[in-house]
Amino acid sequence: MSRQPRLLQPGFSYHVTSRCNNREFRLTRLECREVFLYAIEKAQAKYQFKLYGLCIMSNHVHYLLEPQQPFDLPKIMHWLNWYTAMCFNRMLNRTGHFWEKRYHSTGFANTDKLLRI
Repeated sequence: MSRQPRLLQPGFSYHVTSRCNNREFRLTRLECREVFLYAIEKAQAKYQFKLYGLCIMSNHVHYLLEPQQPFDLPKIMHWLNWYTAMCFNRMLNRTGHFWEKRYHSTGFANTDKLLRI
């Protein structure tokens, strides 16, 4: 069965979630959180997106972001997941997939009062 295409619309922000492979608790170290912050800074310089929120849990991450163009979301997430997986695999002395499946994303219109902070 093929994947459903992502619904990407102009003027939308996205709640995005990525989970560690096998639901393992790989993000518990402070260094992992620092790598995330560094990776996000690099990604923002590269793709020019707004980050409204970030929540790093022990085995998954939540982002609340607004890409400049809707079709930038897959590029942003591909780069973030690639870069962080590469860093974490080196840090944790492991190989293979770090992130499980594809990231999950839900879009909502930027008219939401949550974003008017």
